Amino acid sequence: MNALVKQHLIDPEICIRCYTCEEHCPIDAITHDDNNVVVDVTKCNFCMDCISPCPTGSIDNWRIVATPYTLEEQFGWMELPEQQDGLEAEVDGGGSLEALEDEVNALLARAHEGTGGKPVAPASASKPSVNLFNRAKPAKAVVQGNFRLTDATAGNDVRHIILNLADQVFPVLEGQSIGVVVPGTDEDGKPHQPRLYSISSARDGEKPNSNNIALTVKREPGGLASNYLCDLQKGAEVEITGPFGATFLMPNDPSANIIMICTGTGSAPFRAFTERRRRTSPNAAGQMQLYFGARRPEELPYFGPLKKVPESLLHQELCYSRVEGAPKEYVQDRMRQRSALLAPLLSDVNTHIFICGLKGMETGVDEALADICRGAGLDWPAIKPQMRQSGRYHVETY
Repeated sequence: MNALVKQHLIDPEICIRCYTCEEHCPIDAITHDDNNVVVDVTKCNFCMDCISPCPTGSIDNWRIVATPYTLEEQFGWMELPEQQDGLEAEVDGGGSLEALEDEVNALLARAHEGTGGKPVAPASASKPSVNLFNRAKPAKAVVQGNFRLTDATAGNDVRHIILNLADQVFPVLEGQSIGVVVPGTDEDGKPHQPRLYSISSARDGEKPNSNNIALTVKREPGGLASNYLCDLQKGAEVEITGPFGATFLMPNDPSANIIMICTGTGSAPFRAFTERRRRTSPNAAGQMQLYFGARRPEELPYFGPLKKVPESLLHQELCYSRVEGAPKEYVQDRMRQRSALLAPLLSDVNTHIFICGLKGMETGVDEALADICRGAGLDWPAIKPQMRQSGRYHVETY
């Protein structure tokens, strides 16, 4: 048998095609086609720079192989192959198979320091469909509505955009994302890569039993996709890819407690979560709590509709950091203030935590959860990896 090698692979089911890993790879070992994002075994040096930026954990996969998988094989995958059994030979470069596994685990431990490890889907979540449509074969949607969510005087323009899929089959679950294809080419003359957006509607449509999906989009100065979407008029056709994502999914169990922590357009999946529970189990035993941060009330997406959601369905904590005459308050500050509400849930095996928003917010939230646990005599460093491993702790930041 040839000497074994360790190969870094990306899970095509979990990958959401955001290309963050490709941007962070310092040696251009990560590439993509219209179908998958893949790692070139001839270039990868296991620097691990791509691990922590990945929002889904799809990048965190390894196989010990006698013959490495080619790029062509990886481009054609719909799911990750299982580890082959019976590989007993020496690993390329010397050392035993056990030593290689220890090395990989040590690398992952350092890469995941502070993140809690690789994400797992909630046990009661529905099985997602992924990557049904790609850049070469996109779905066609028609704009059914484009509504501004934030006040006209606010500094941010956030839109609720409804896309009608007509008779196309495009199954999505709450927490999944789609890619939006912007027409035209980049400075190199290549077609623009799809830009990723979370679904903000329930799985059965913006209205029950309607074949459409909603997006929450903030217009960014100079933003290619955001300006394209925010400027779309009713009736315009849009090409979309996906759906993507297989772990950041809503648990179907009505006894599940769902703690949702977000900023800005990170509220999109949580709007979908709330609407799904409202339709299917409005009197569920499980609690839903939302910690939602914005600069001012005028800049908080869905501020008006949120006021109509009953407390029995959703407990809301809306936090503002730039209200004139008031001290700055962030979601982690409010969480500490509500420790009496959160602490009992953190020791409950039915509790799920979802964090979505700007990159960097996880650190403050993690510190707040640690403080809450300390005050209640709980061990957050022990609880967090247990939640992650059982599919109850999820982070997607951008």
